[in-house]
Amino acid sequence: MDTTAMVAIIIAVVALIVAGWAVWQTQRSRRLRSKFGPEYDYAVQREGDRRKAEAELVHREEEVKRLHIRDLTHREREEFTNAWKQQQARFVEDPRQAVTEADALVTKVMTTRGYPTADYETQAKYASVDHSRVIGNYREAHAIAERSRAGQANTEELRRAMISYRTLFEDLVGSPVLSRF
Repeated sequence: MDTTAMVAIIIAVVALIVAGWAVWQTQRSRRLRSKFGPEYDYAVQREGDRRKAEAELVHREEEVKRLHIRDLTHREREEFTNAWKQQQARFVEDPRQAVTEADALVTKVMTTRGYPTADYETQAKYASVDHSRVIGNYREAHAIAERSRAGQANTEELRRAMISYRTLFEDLVGSPVLSRF
């Protein structure tokens, strides 16, 4: 085989490897975008780079696989649902306290299921793997709760926070809660 043919074969092999890598990257991006939805866009915006964001999302998936996330028992589900209903009822009398308690209840459900709950960012990070469709609601609710703690959230915003917390709560417990909002 002459040198020209050898160079052509090497170029063809390299081109196939590059094409294969590009197809793999495209498929990975599609899978992550499909799985994480708006959280994918949030990660890209936060990281400022698509590849870094995708690496972070893959890392989250791998870490969650090592966790012992479990479903709630029937009894736990009932207890948490009853506690949620109490928080909704409390909203009428004390919206700020109801939002604070809703945040704490969501954290308690996460802890019971096995998610790390050291702080809000940790909670959102790990919950986004299994609950990506509602994690944006959680981010909104948390932001409102933070403003509420500073005395800067009005009743309508607090109502939105309760609704947003409820979407994650329902996803975590695996059943809907009748709403008064």
